[in-house]
Amino acid sequence: MLVIRLFRIGKKNQPSFKIVVADKRNPPKSGRFIEEVGFWNPLTKEKILNEKRIKYWLSVGAKPSASIQNLLISEKIIEGKKIPKHKKPREKKKVPLEKKVAKKEKETAEEKKRITEEKKEIKKEKKEVPEEKKKEA
Repeated sequence: MLVIRLFRIGKKNQPSFKIVVADKRNPPKSGRFIEEVGFWNPLTKEKILNEKRIKYWLSVGAKPSASIQNLLISEKIIEGKKIPKHKKPREKKKVPLEKKVAKKEKETAEEKKRITEEKKEIKKEKKEVPEEKKKEA
């Protein structure tokens, strides 16, 4: 599968990117790409895009990465909605705190009750054993 993505070039703290068409299976930093279709420097806001080649690769079936999709939409090369940088986290079902506390208290109360019953049974068993020994003697 083909993808249109950014290929970072430039020094440390001075990012600039080639916009390349590459196979998705190749890692971005491998340097293996099919064609260079543009350049982007985010610091100077310089953008050089080969519109014809980008449209060709999109027609062939190449998928743009999220950042490239947004870049192409802002340059009006393609139409569509921009992809947000961060997805909004899904809201979890909020169980009221009182219910959580009540459930926890109920569980601890049941656990305490079970433990006390077990202790009583153990004491009864201990008492029964000496009584049997006394009867035998």
